[in-house]
Parts: sequence; C-alpha cells; structure tokens
Amino acid sequence: MFSLRKNKYKSSQHNNINTPLLTEDDNDASVSSRVRELEIKSKRLTNHLFSGEYHSAFKGRGMAFKEVREYQPGDDVRFIEWNVSARMGHAYSKLFEEERELSVYLLIDTSASNLFGTNKQSKKDLITEISAAIAFSAVSNNDKISTILFSDRIEKYVPARKGRQHVLRIVRELLSFTPESGKTDLERALKFLTSTAKHKSIVFILSDFVADHYEQALGVAAKKHDVIGIQVYDRMDMQLPRIGLVELSDPETGENILFDSNDKYARLRYTKQFDEITSQAQRQFKKVGADLLQIETGQDFVGILQQFFIKRK
Repeated sequence: MFSLRKNKYKSSQHNNINTPLLTEDDNDASVSSRVRELEIKSKRLTNHLFSGEYHSAFKGRGMAFKEVREYQPGDDVRFIEWNVSARMGHAYSKLFEEERELSVYLLIDTSASNLFGTNKQSKKDLITEISAAIAFSAVSNNDKISTILFSDRIEKYVPARKGRQHVLRIVRELLSFTPESGKTDLERALKFLTSTAKHKSIVFILSDFVADHYEQALGVAAKKHDVIGIQVYDRMDMQLPRIGLVELSDPETGENILFDSNDKYARLRYTKQFDEITSQAQRQFKKVGADLLQIETGQDFVGILQQFFIKRK
C-alpha cells in the first residue's frame, strides 16, 4: 500500500513555487573547511559547556588503585594502608582513580530521508554537528569513539580509537560519505552493533527513526549497553504549508504522489503519520529502559544535550 510516511515535499508542477528543499547546505563548501569549522565549534562546546557534564553523565567502570600518600585529615580510615603505615611508623592512605576509558559508539543513519530539511539545515547536517560534539567530548575525557554508518546495510564501520586525528577522520567521513543505499534497516544496524561491541559501551543512535521492526534488536542492545537515541526531525515532517497541489517524493523508494496541501483531511493524515513515528520511538525506547532525545532541525541542540547530561549525574 502506498504510504505518505516517508514522503518529503520535493517540488510542485502545479504551482510556481520552486523549493530546493532536498539539497544539502554544505554542497558548495569544501569538506576540509567544514571539518575545521566543526572542530572549532565542537571544541568550544566541549571546553566551556560539556566538559564536566559529559564526564559525570557517563561513569567509568570503577575505581583502580593509584598510589599511597601520608594520611591527611579527612581521609577515609577504611583506606589506610596498614602495611606501609607499620613500616613507616605513621599512617598512609591508599588513593584511587576512576577507571575511565569508556567506548562510545555513534550509530548513524545515512538513509535518504535524512537529507531533508527546511530550517537552516538538513537532518543530516544536524546529525553531523551532534556527532562531532559528542565525539570531541568523548576523546577529551579519554574515551574511545567508534562509528557505524548504516542505511539498509552497514555502509561503513570505523573501529574505536582515541585522539583528535581519529575524531577528525570521523567528521570527514560524516561530511563526505556517500551511502550505497538510501533505504533504512535499523534492526540490521543494531544487530551489527551487538555482535561487534563485546564490552559494555555508550551507544548514541542518531536517526529520524523512520524505520520498523527494530524493537527486539533495540532491547538486546539496551541490555548490554547504555543506549541513547537522538531522533532528529524537521518542522515539515510534522506539517506542510498550505500551498495547493504539490508533488511529494519518497526519497528512500523514489515513489511520487500528488498531494493537496489545502485539503484538511490530507493534512491531518500527514501529521498523524509523523506523530505515529515519534510515538513509536518513544514507546520502544521507554520499554527497553533507554533514553530518547528529540531534536528539530535549526534547534539549539547544545542546551538539550547539556540538560540531558546534567540529569544523568
């Protein structure tokens, strides 16, 4: 059955409005310049906004012994090192440090529906900016970062590593990568994650979640990892303007239909489909005990991420 579910306003042959809404904002910019721009922006966020919040939101695996020092007022008596104290003739305390080195996975949807955007940026642009901010926050906290780009297949897997150069490589991939497929299979991506990430990791899933049948795979991933979904959407995913008869195109299947944007019931059906997609994601993440953030294109994602990190402390 034909569905409007993934349809995005492309162009109209029935009015004079020319709407280049499926173009990417950064097509004319060089990738290197854009990488540098995102690095500067992300580092500023990391240094001034996310530094403490990210670290506190995602705890390390435990505490590891670091060294002993002379006992100081306020030290916990449970951590007095009695053997050293006996040899030295006065009290020494054991010091511990957090075992950090977490692994962070970015599971990024590269399907064609994410090329859509009408408010300053596409969903792909928003995903790229959020991913860059998370990646720089991770490496500044000595965490490893890995990326899985997916459509209805695994488009690219970048194994976990540390360091600025590694993050720059990821950002470059996000800006320049051209997927082989425009379709979506989130279930396959989640199964690949589960088979690849052997230890408990932090997993960010960045997608518009226009996908089906991923509940079971999400549940398996959430049992093993700390999963956070970030659902991106555009205001015209919710509702179209009243501009008469327009041609809608499904970017993932190539199907086209004519849509009367002045028709009350057609507009209600369009809005209902968006509500079903967002409600489905909310239900499925809540059911498996995972967090879900929903961010609109053009919206300041910094404050949303910061508040989310603070709540997790």
